[in-house]
Amino acid sequence: QVQLVESGGGLVQAGGSLRLSCTASGRTFSNLGMGWFRQAPGKDREFVAAINWSGGWTTCTDSLKDRCTISRDNAKNTVYLRLDNLKPEDTAVYYCAASRLTGLTVVAARYDYWGQGTQVTVSS
Repeated sequence: QVQLVESGGGLVQAGGSLRLSCTASGRTFSNLGMGWFRQAPGKDREFVAAINWSGGWTTCTDSLKDRCTISRDNAKNTVYLRLDNLKPEDTAVYYCAASRLTGLTVVAARYDYWGQGTQVTVSS
């Protein structure tokens, strides 16, 4: 079992930046592929970013590629998501997820563990 705890959400002005953190416990972190998803009010959960076990491979969803950075620190059991130039449409609950697949995983159904989510609100 893996426990995931997100932090770093909050209220941010449009144009600002935010770094979310997700700390894992319960399983060897470097054996996990990690990802971030988000869910805006009234919308389905959507993929944001993913990173493989080593951090050597990353991907962000096309709509965020120029504003999104995902990284991880296996020594700290933590994965990070940085979003720049935030827009009101980035307002959502952001979820961290862990997969027993060690590669890049963009499909929510392939993630085995989920955090509780952290709210990000971008004001215009």
